[in-house]
Order: sequence, then C-alpha cells, then structure tokens
Amino acid sequence: MTKTETEKERAEAPFQHKMSGGVDSSASKDITAENPFPPKNQRPSFFLSFWQFYCLSIAITISAIGLVSFKDMAFVIFSFFYTFILSKVAFPLTVSTPRTPVFKQDNKWLKSYIQVAAIIGLLLPTGYIFEGILEGDEEGAKFAAPHLFLLCFQVFMEGFAFSSKFSLGVSAFVPISYNTRRIFTLVDWVRDEFGREGIVGSMWRLQAGQWLAVVNLVLWCFNLFCFLLPVYLPLAFEQYYKPKV
Repeated sequence: MTKTETEKERAEAPFQHKMSGGVDSSASKDITAENPFPPKNQRPSFFLSFWQFYCLSIAITISAIGLVSFKDMAFVIFSFFYTFILSKVAFPLTVSTPRTPVFKQDNKWLKSYIQVAAIIGLLLPTGYIFEGILEGDEEGAKFAAPHLFLLCFQVFMEGFAFSSKFSLGVSAFVPISYNTRRIFTLVDWVRDEFGREGIVGSMWRLQAGQWLAVVNLVLWCFNLFCFLLPVYLPLAFEQYYKPKV
C-alpha cells in the first residue's frame, strides 16, 4: 500500500464522540507505537460530529427561549477559556506525552454505558422539555433545562477535548468539571419537581418528571464518584505522566 493510500484511509476514518469521558475516539486505529501521534492529514479540528451539532443546537434553542440562567451560561464561557489555559499551562501536549486513548475502542461495556447515559441524560430530558413547552408546562421545562444545557455543552466541549489537539489532562478536566456542576443542577431539579404545589398538565407528566430527575441524579452521581474520579482520572494521569520511549 502506498503512502498516499494510507493517508487517504486515515483521513476517511470516522470521527466518533464518547460522552462519559472514557474513550478518546479521535485516535486512529492504525497508529503504531512508533508513531503515537495522529496523522497530519486528518479532518480539521473544527469539524463538528453529529452529536456535537445536535447538542449545540439544543443548547442554543433552550437558551433562546429563556430556560437557561445567566450563571449556567457564565459557567460555560468560563470553562471554555479555562480549558484552553489548562491546555497551555498545566497539561500541554508534548512529544513526551503523546495523545493515546485510555480505554480500547472496542470496549463493549463502556459503549453500552455511554448509550444508556445518552438516552437517560440527553434524549429523554430533551423530549420532556419540548413536550412540556407544547403542553404549557413551562415550569417543568425550566426545571430540567439547566442539566440539559450543561450536558449539551459538555458533549460539545468533549468533541474538542478528546481530539489530538489536547492532552489527557484536559480530556479529564472537561467531563469532571461539567459533571460536578450538573450535580447541583440535578439536586435543584429533584427538589423543584417534588416541591410543586400545583399540577400543570397531566399526572403522568408530573410523575415522569420526578422519576427522570431522580434517575439522572443517581446516574450522574455514579458517573462522577464511581467512574470519572476513581477510575478514569487516575488512568488518564498515569498515562499522561508516564514517559514515552
């Protein structure tokens, strides 16, 4: 196989995104140990995957209709600039710390976990919010919006943080910081759902909102305290600081 054909295959490799913070799917499968860096002839870093585009659209929509507070928007802006600062000061991508994935791409358990998290944390709250807007339950939609807004921007930011342009230290910071912030919004969501004084819409919607808030709180607490902090973060730092030969 010629060099031109090899570069063409690498450039056409699909850009996949993983939300939990466990898989760096931007690394090409055919990268050898002697050449740990991704090929130069790859898709531009500004290319948006389907999930990035989807999440950015949802975040902009719920912001435009007034469901997102200023403090959540401020957090997103702060995290964007702080991530860039970390990538230059604390966790730069150097020759001695090349960008390689923490987990294997064919990890079926992790893929299933990410899919379940996407359904519970992303798709169901999206349907709940827009269904509430149609039924006139703007209060319920506003309760769920902060979590969805932050999760959408987490996915959007991870699309760049897990690319070959950033180190594993930055890749660990993005999901951990956003997950931590969302825990507080989820606690507020649960409290608001169970503290409603009147029923707007159907009883089914009220119960669905309560269950959705509780399940998301449990899921993302587990993700932070049982996966990201004790499992992913140590592995990412170990690989980042391990000298490459």
